[in-house]
Amino acid sequence: MRVIIVGASALGLDLSRMLIKRGYEVVLIEQDSQTAESLSESMDCTVINAEGTSPDILEKAEIGKADAIVACGGHDQDNILTGLIARGYNVPDIIITTKNTEFMNVAKKLGFHHVVNPPQTASVSIYNTLKGIDTIELSTMMRGNVRFISIIAGESHKGEKLSDIQLPKKSEFIGLYRNDDFFLVTENPAVEINDELLIVTLSEHVTEIDEIFRDYQKETIQS
Repeated sequence: MRVIIVGASALGLDLSRMLIKRGYEVVLIEQDSQTAESLSESMDCTVINAEGTSPDILEKAEIGKADAIVACGGHDQDNILTGLIARGYNVPDIIITTKNTEFMNVAKKLGFHHVVNPPQTASVSIYNTLKGIDTIELSTMMRGNVRFISIIAGESHKGEKLSDIQLPKKSEFIGLYRNDDFFLVTENPAVEINDELLIVTLSEHVTEIDEIFRDYQKETIQS
């Protein structure tokens, strides 16, 4: 499996070492020349000293052959831009990290399903630990081609009940977030603009689900 990691942040380096240890083919892109030179001598992977938002550089990293790309640089805007470029190359899995929750929401509105906000994830985990709660992450529950995704609702589905929105076979709503409030699918809430819809599906249906909400995603990209 070929994974491109953009940004030699602490997260990017830890992930790179973990993947290399497990036999993944890793390409690490780092803008800082001294850091890149040091890593090229110590890491058992391809290290490219360049800006990860450059299409030419991503082509040099053979993005067209990548199974996944992880954008974990120091700037949220650049990570999102890297994700948009990767989308143009039809990379199967695009993971974006953000430090700011506002940019996390922007990335989700642009249709990215794998958006990680490390500060939020860590704080929630610590909070749950302090309360004595053993949290089971969704990632540990996924097997085979099962996927948990989130979609930001737009104008076209405003007012519709979850039960009225048709999803592909073997796909179901889990519920939705409205700001900090969560509604289970059994409550059958009516959708409002900017609700975050949580869906369990199979990997082959992700694109089809995107199409159902695509009108809003296009409007967001063009604005």
